[in-house]
Amino acid sequence: MHWYEILIIVLAVCFVVAVVVWQIVRRAQGKGGCDCGCANCNGACPHCTQKKEK
Repeated sequence: MHWYEILIIVLAVCFVVAVVVWQIVRRAQGKGGCDCGCANCNGACPHCTQKKEK
């Protein structure tokens, strides 16, 4: 295995880990995955359905 193949694998793993950490942080902040802000939402995201039920 050449050095550039190892570098590509390491970069891919770092990208996946960064996305997972980013999603965990967003969830801890109370933000969902839809990023709609519930302004122009079609009502299908969980945040909008919870707001409508209240």
